[in-house]
Amino acid sequence: MVKKKSILKILIKCFRIILISFGAIYLIFILFAFTSAPFWTWYNFSVKHARISRPPDFIIILGGGGMPSETGLMRTWYGAKAANYFTRSKIIIALPGNSKDSLSSLRLMKNELLLRGVDEERILLEDAGTNTRAQAVNILKRITDYGLRITTTLNNSPVHQFSSSPAILIVTSPEHLTRSVLTFKKAGFQKVDGVPAFETTIESDITFNDRMLGGRQWIPGIGGNLTLRYQFWTQLRYEELMIRECLAMFYYKLKGWI
Repeated sequence: MVKKKSILKILIKCFRIILISFGAIYLIFILFAFTSAPFWTWYNFSVKHARISRPPDFIIILGGGGMPSETGLMRTWYGAKAANYFTRSKIIIALPGNSKDSLSSLRLMKNELLLRGVDEERILLEDAGTNTRAQAVNILKRITDYGLRITTTLNNSPVHQFSSSPAILIVTSPEHLTRSVLTFKKAGFQKVDGVPAFETTIESDITFNDRMLGGRQWIPGIGGNLTLRYQFWTQLRYEELMIRECLAMFYYKLKGWI
């Protein structure tokens, strides 16, 4: 009986230590959310592999959520912009779904590209991969097969329209870009660039005078406090994105996918 009580005390003590530890970590996250540190951590991580060093043979738009969604629309918008600049590039949309279903998110992403002036003949669909690793492997095979099919003859020798090591440009969400570039390189691609689909903020001054809007005057006004109204919550979101992505990077590293 005495032994059971001792074990119970140890378990209670361990539980308290765990609660205090998590509480301290959460408090640190809250305090950091009142600074710009989460944004700059997220930003620097996002642009680490962001570059366009050569005209791409393929522009790869990695699907995020459904369509419409923040990630889906943002990635498609940037993908269309890149496609209309590099007019000789093929575009691959990578998102699991039914490519024959006109209402699927995959097809809706394609329709969004068409609305933005991208020629349908340039668009290819990769609908099988359900994570970044699978999409990289599937796209490598797809591009290899595509290159073998599209050949011309010059002096009785086959000449590919692009080299055996095609250049690709990945378009995805900012926090996802580093893992995507490393994953595609690990899968076998040698020339990999990336474009982060950054969102932009409005340019207008959105402060307001609480007293001019009426209401209960004894409630403290927050009209001029943008940190409390918006920035604090935005910084918390950046912290969440970074925690999730760091855990994903750790898993991919353990699996040998990056």
